[in-house]
Amino acid sequence: MKLTILGGGGFRVPLVYGALLTDRAEGRVTEVVLHDLDDSRLHAVARVLAEQASTVDDAPTVTATTDLDEALRGADFIFSAIRVGGLEGRADDERVALAEGVLGQETVGAGGIAYGLRTVPVAVDIAQRVARLAPDAWVINFTNPAGLVTEAMSRHLGNRVIGICDSPVGLGRRIARVLGANPNEAWIDYVGLNHLGWVRGLRVAGRDELPRLLADPGLLGSFEEGKLFGVDWLQSLGAIPNEYLHYYYFNRETVRAYQQAEKTRGAFLADQQAAFYEEMRRPDAAALTAWDRTRAEREATYMSENRESAGAGERDADDLSGGYEKVALALMRAIARDERTTLILNVRNQGTLSVLDNDAVIEVPCLVDANGAHPVAVAPLPDHASGLVCSVKAVEREVLAAAESGSRATAVKAFALHPLVDSVNVARRLVEGYTEVHPGLAYLK
Repeated sequence: MKLTILGGGGFRVPLVYGALLTDRAEGRVTEVVLHDLDDSRLHAVARVLAEQASTVDDAPTVTATTDLDEALRGADFIFSAIRVGGLEGRADDERVALAEGVLGQETVGAGGIAYGLRTVPVAVDIAQRVARLAPDAWVINFTNPAGLVTEAMSRHLGNRVIGICDSPVGLGRRIARVLGANPNEAWIDYVGLNHLGWVRGLRVAGRDELPRLLADPGLLGSFEEGKLFGVDWLQSLGAIPNEYLHYYYFNRETVRAYQQAEKTRGAFLADQQAAFYEEMRRPDAAALTAWDRTRAEREATYMSENRESAGAGERDADDLSGGYEKVALALMRAIARDERTTLILNVRNQGTLSVLDNDAVIEVPCLVDANGAHPVAVAPLPDHASGLVCSVKAVEREVLAAAESGSRATAVKAFALHPLVDSVNVARRLVEGYTEVHPGLAYLK
């Protein structure tokens, strides 16, 4: 099978290739094509992959290209992990928002809208090319904002595009671990949008163990989300929220922490990864060692401002291993080999959540087989969660409308309607600020 990775010069690509190296079964990926606009980054990542493959017999072949159409032709699976504007663009998203006193995180609030506005046109172009050049391929989207971008692509690819995220997987794994259960044997009742969901139950052998966790303050406060949100708030919710909901529930504290930080997350990663790619220019550099070192630092500092504002301390060692590459591999296996499995994915609603229309992309458990991902029926969300989901989905729809029409007024509307942007005037200034720093938003008139 041929796997094409868009954003093939991205820092996390070796995670995907490392997962592929563990798959020795018949029908596995045998050819990997890396595509990126930056040839030097492609070369750097290819060096890391070559070192990974050096100790494995019959590793998937790796080729690199800057020609998108060439990369897409003949692909069985397409993994999309592009970053329009690069990490410098992410840092600009944060800076412009924080200057207005609102959140600039890359998937949540003003930063997420800005990222979506410049990413959706590119993602739509990719989807149209896939439909033309590789109509039988399955697209696995990890490009952020993952739910929004998946929905944009689904308008051209239907159910053949599926969004993935490692946040729900990590959350379910942490809950199972603290309850002494095997994560592989637990059913996670998770529902929402990407980076906006809640675990409402965790069933082991047919028994829901989440009430036991919620009733035990010691257990509840012993893992990442308990430290981040606080025991009392989790007990009030009666559910465990995705870590990204900290931006909503503790918005003022988080914005203040971001404003006081020496560097924003985007600026930190831009500097860190620039140093890695610069090191890769040296022919004698140990590529895999340098990548491992940089990745460990990246993972350890994940959501550091949130943890600092909550007094949550350092991340547990068990949470530093990533996970989205494992979701991607499991998804590919299930479709390619009809190895039926259950995964939490971003897919079209198809009646799963009654408060949203059928085409709205949501994040829920799905049964996966050779025909794709099929969302599992879930109980309705409580009113507070439904209201937030509907509000954010409405914003996503305005982003899609602005990207399609090029309407500046619609872009302002998207910002103004977001729960974390508190003023129409702020929304107008955000659009002005973002169009000044992002050439990719010149289409907004």
